[in-house]
Formats: sequence, structure tokens, C-alpha cells
Amino acid sequence: QVLFFGFGWLFFMRKLFKDYEVRQYVVQVIFSVTFAFSCTMFELIIFEILGVLNSSSRYFHWKLNLCVILLILVFMVPFYIGYFVVSNIRLLHRQKLLFACVLWLTFMYFFWKLGDPFPILSPKHGILSIEQLISRVGVIGVTLMALLSGFGAVNCPYTYMSYFLRNVTDADILALERRLLQTMDMIVSKKKRIAVAHRTMFQRGEVHNKPTGFWGMIKSVTTSVPGSENLSLIQQEVDALEELSRQLFLETADLHATKERIEYSKTFQGKYFNFMGYFFSIYCVWKIFMATINIVFDRVGKTDPVTRGIEITVNYLGIQFDVKFWSQHISFILVGIIIVTSIRGLLITLTKFFYAISSSKSSNVIVLLLAQIMGMYFVSSVLLIRMSMPPEYRTIITEVLGELQFNFYHRWFDVIFLVSALSSILFLYLAHKQAPEKHMAL
Repeated sequence: QVLFFGFGWLFFMRKLFKDYEVRQYVVQVIFSVTFAFSCTMFELIIFEILGVLNSSSRYFHWKLNLCVILLILVFMVPFYIGYFVVSNIRLLHRQKLLFACVLWLTFMYFFWKLGDPFPILSPKHGILSIEQLISRVGVIGVTLMALLSGFGAVNCPYTYMSYFLRNVTDADILALERRLLQTMDMIVSKKKRIAVAHRTMFQRGEVHNKPTGFWGMIKSVTTSVPGSENLSLIQQEVDALEELSRQLFLETADLHATKERIEYSKTFQGKYFNFMGYFFSIYCVWKIFMATINIVFDRVGKTDPVTRGIEITVNYLGIQFDVKFWSQHISFILVGIIIVTSIRGLLITLTKFFYAISSSKSSNVIVLLLAQIMGMYFVSSVLLIRMSMPPEYRTIITEVLGELQFNFYHRWFDVIFLVSALSSILFLYLAHKQAPEKHMAL
């Protein structure tokens, strides 16, 4: 846990907050602690498969880990988010603690009401029991996981495959850059005309003698000095040209990026990723098909995929094979790959999201939101990874998580994944179709 905490601290300092001077240590500690306990849950999953530590010790650490992570996600992080939001509002500075408590109570109300439309309520357990809290955290986390998985399953082949790259030549880039330079020249020319007109008006004394009030403003708009420039019309032209220059600049940057991707696709590594793009395309189609089948026939697998796959292979080939022994080792490798890719993918996504919307004032709130998302994501990963483990390794996890409706979470994941994947396909199709038309229009 100390190593995980240190890694979270370094990630916070080197990646998220490297461009900001103001740092709140409480935010840094909360982010690092959330990351440490999230990674510890994955470590305990590996321990379950390998049989590390005594079973009673693993059960104790599971219980402690879940209690701490739920305390952070439900009580601590939402309160501090409300506190820093209120701190950024000057009118509420004197009573910021009171308003922070009001915001936290509002969050708790909606968080608790989240359980009403879903079959996750358990009347056997108390209000603040692990089952009641983790059931609601699981709904949010599984929804987030499914959205990211659906988009990633579609975006990954779209990003890697050279088939989706449009043909860009040096002539296209030069033509667009020439248009951008011409537009910039026109902007400079018109701004010079505005500056000259202002200087002329100042020399004539028109600025000092400019009429004030409502009628003076009407008169200044409706009348013009002979030989003077129509400044409002020129300013409108400048605004339109500046908007066009922004579009041309973005399109030029996009063409350069596409040209680099075309050159990269010709390398050995580019060809490898292109092949992986076809592989992920097949995987995406298969995943969408299986999600549809699971939703239509209301089914959830009872056996983990590794054991089921080995059993089918052994029965088909008719050979002697220790299914239990090899399913343990292959499950360990598979779960390890899932854990590493999940952590890596989520950290990359959080970093991009933070850079896109952060500022010096909002950065603390955004980091706390990222910690909240990260914690819920990893807790939900435990709920779903449980199905990828052989039944004998699920015992302690099932006991710790309590009487949850595990089948509901898998069906809910399939529903959201299907919606996310189909929406991503439609969005990327429209974006890919409109890109050449936008280039021709520019």
C-alpha cells in the first residue's frame, strides 16, 4: 500500500499538477489514498488466485479495504468537492463549511435515491452497511466502465486501422496553409484600417467630443463622418475572418496529424497496430453480438471464460488435460492483463480529461472528481472480474461483497456497453463521413 500510495503521489505531481503552482495537500493525499486502496483490491484478487496469505487474513484485508474505499468515495470526496466548489464562490466564503455540508447532504440524498429504480436493495442490511453502499457505487462504476469499454472497443480499431485514414498529400496541406496565411493577412490589413480610423478620429477630437447617453449612442450608430470608415462593419468582417482562421488552423493541424499517421502506418510498428485493429474489430463485433444475446435471452455465464474455453477444447480434441490446474494459471495471467490494462487505460484517460478542462481554480475539484471516478471504476471492476475467476477463488470476494445481485450488474454492463458501442459507431461514421466534406468546404 505504501508503494501504491507513492506511485499515486508521483503521478499526481508529475502528470496532473506539473503545470500548476497551487497544490492542496488534502487533495493530493485523497487522490493517492484512493489509488492505493484501489490497487490493493486488485492485488488481493491476485492473492486469491495464488493462495497468498491465510484465508482469514485475506478476508480481513478485503473487509478493511472496502470499508476505507467506501468511506472515501461516499463521505470524504463528495464533501471536499462541495467545499472547494463553495470556496471558489466569493459570496459564500463566510459560510463555506455550512454550504459544503448542504451540498454533501444533497449528494447523499440523490446517491441513496439511486437505488430505487434498480433491483439492488437488500432489506436484510442496515443503511450504512457495505452491501447498501457498494450496491450503489457499483451501479455508477459499472455504467462508467461500460461507457468507456463500448467507446474503446469501437475507437481502438478506428484509431489503429489504416483503412479509415483519408488520403492526404503535401499539396493539400500547402493549399490549406496558403489559405490560412491569406486569411491572416486580411485580418491584419483590416485591423490596420480600424487602427488608422481610430487615430484619425482621435486627432480630429471626435473621441473626446463623442456624445454620451442613449441618444448619443443611437446618433453615433446612425450617422457617420464623411470619408470615415464604417468601423462596425469592418469589425464584423474581422470577427468572421478570425473564426475562419481558427477553423483553417485546426484543419491544418488535423491534416498534418493524418499525414504523420499515414507515414507511421508504413512502418513495422504501424503495420502491427493495423493488424491489431482488424483483431479488435472482430472482437468488437463479437462483443456486441454476445451483449445482444445476453440481453435478449436474459443470460449470465455461470462458468468463467477460461475454464469454459479449456473444457470445450479438451472435449473437442478428446485429450487428457488437468483443467483445474491450468485454469488457475491462465486465469492468473488473464486477470493480471485485465488489471494492468484497466489501470493504465484509466490513468491515460484521466490525464487527457484533466488537461482538457482544468484551470488553476477548478483543478482541485477536477482531481477530486477523478479520484471519485477512479475509485468507483475499480470497485466495479472487482464486481465484474469476479466472473472471470474460477468458482473456488470467488468465495471470499462473494462473502465480503455480501448478498449483491451480481447477475444484475453483468446484464446492466451489457446494456450500457451495447448502447455505448452503437452510439460510438454512429458518431465515428458521421465524423469520418463529414471530414472530407469539411475539407472541401474550407
